[in-house]
Amino acid sequence: MKDKIVTFGEIMLRLSPENNARFTQCNAFEAVYGGGEANTAVSLANFDVDANYVTKLPKHIIGQAAINSLRQYGVGVDHIVRGGDQIGIYFLEKKTSQRPTNVIYNRAGSAFALATADDFNWDEIFDGATWFHFSGITPAISDEMTNICITACQKAKEKGMTVSCDLNYRSKLWSSEKACEAMSRICQYVDVCIANEDDAIGIFSMNPADANGEEKNAYIAKELMKKFPFKMVASVWRTETSITTFKLQSMIYTEGKAYYSKEFFMHILDYIGAGDAYCAGLIYSLINNFDPQKAVEFSNAASCLKHTVSGDYNLVTVDEVMKLAFSDAGNEVQR
Repeated sequence: MKDKIVTFGEIMLRLSPENNARFTQCNAFEAVYGGGEANTAVSLANFDVDANYVTKLPKHIIGQAAINSLRQYGVGVDHIVRGGDQIGIYFLEKKTSQRPTNVIYNRAGSAFALATADDFNWDEIFDGATWFHFSGITPAISDEMTNICITACQKAKEKGMTVSCDLNYRSKLWSSEKACEAMSRICQYVDVCIANEDDAIGIFSMNPADANGEEKNAYIAKELMKKFPFKMVASVWRTETSITTFKLQSMIYTEGKAYYSKEFFMHILDYIGAGDAYCAGLIYSLINNFDPQKAVEFSNAASCLKHTVSGDYNLVTVDEVMKLAFSDAGNEVQR
């Protein structure tokens, strides 16, 4: 039986000044749609996985355009709820040289932010599903959404599904204290956790300096697995090696052992969605029974390729990821 994946979160309209301009210079915005779990669903659909996305969007044409952006890549949209007046928006000023990325959210009062538990029938949504994925951004949106996520996780576990969560701490959405309280409740239901150093510090106040010489990502994974019943913790990190180049590497920790990917050195076109691409690579690896080393290499390569694709969505195929992950021919001209 083919695995059916369900992802849950808010898809937003992303507005970025053209040509890496600052907000104060901007005369025109580039508009694309995206959001953590939507990005993961698109990646999985491009991997020929039965990927289904759940959210709430207004009935107007902008809401429909967001749905169309998912449907065109084969994402299942049958359980998207329609209602409310607004779609969430975020303004993105892209990182350029030493100037960091700047994100401004305009999502308060969106259809998804005002969604209630009655909007989502999880028995119907999870019919035939094998995997549920969401991120820590979703429960951060409201107290109601925190409870909706918990209900969804409980229902997924009742149905024997695997639950994965990308912790994805966002300090602009909630405080460390509130994040810790909510995510501590949610993580009791999670099988596969994706978390980096910033998540561990921001949500659970972990101190990588306590690792005592142990590689910090493995240390964080072990500490998280002491707190929660995770079967696996995965992490991906990007290190700046010069003003224009970055190094990407990732790790999977499972059954008491850490597995590390090879490193990729890269120039970045657009890194938004790279973590979501990693999540998709990891889910694809696990539903296809890749061993941990193969899984970490595939997931890391999927994330690497996202850095070369403009917009939130990772528009690459399994073959392209495989070639980058497991051969040295990734940069050759494809004829």
